[in-house]
Amino acid sequence: MIVRGLSAILLLWILGFMAFALFLPQPASDTVVTDGIVVTTGGRGRVERGLDMLARKRAKRLLVSGTDRRVRPHELAVQFKAPESLVDCCVDLGHESVDTRSNAEEATRWIGRNRYRSIRLVTSDWHMRRARFDLEAMAPEGLTIVADAVPTQPALSDLVREYNKYVLRRLAALVGV
Repeated sequence: MIVRGLSAILLLWILGFMAFALFLPQPASDTVVTDGIVVTTGGRGRVERGLDMLARKRAKRLLVSGTDRRVRPHELAVQFKAPESLVDCCVDLGHESVDTRSNAEEATRWIGRNRYRSIRLVTSDWHMRRARFDLEAMAPEGLTIVADAVPTQPALSDLVREYNKYVLRRLAALVGV
């Protein structure tokens, strides 16, 4: 009986992982316009994608969540070859978050302060499901979240680790943690 139960759990995990790995979220259309853009730091192409969408006027402002406390707007502009005027006018650096869940908390406060009704969430394809799950759980009612995944080529170990985090996060939410 126990072996059957464990086998069923293992089979569910394998099937879930296969779906997770084979159907990674995709980039959003470049034509979609939202009130704001939230970029979570930690992966290549994320900040660049957010700055590109901002420069193309696909949103009013951009939050770079999880930025190191030492980073200043001028340094961000130089590092990502963005016009300093764009960064000065329209980019907010979030220095409070250290993980996916605190990214969502930081973004939720920023969304509330700006009274946004829609945002473009930019993160890596393998990270999008968990980032979106946490943001949806904390965001104001009725917020439209456009998932804009940056394509990557993650290693199998990275996918397994992220899938486990995602499953654990969902289970924690079920029990109210």
